Amino acid sequence: MITRIKDYRTRRSLTQDDLAKAVGVRRETIVFLEQGKYNPSLKLAHDVAKILHAKIDELFIFEEDKPEL
Repeated sequence: MITRIKDYRTRRSLTQDDLAKAVGVRRETIVFLEQGKYNPSLKLAHDVAKILHAKIDELFIFEEDKPEL
């Protein structure tokens, strides 16, 4: 998974801690989201998108499984 959370967050001049507090999670959760190491619940994805004034599909890009050759 690739995320654009950091890009959107910095455009809004929010720190990871600011975003974490706004959506009710720990800062480490935001770190893992930005690194693509954590798949959020739909509720968390929605809350993050709402705070960042973005659509969920703008923030989270899921790469399709590539077929084996």
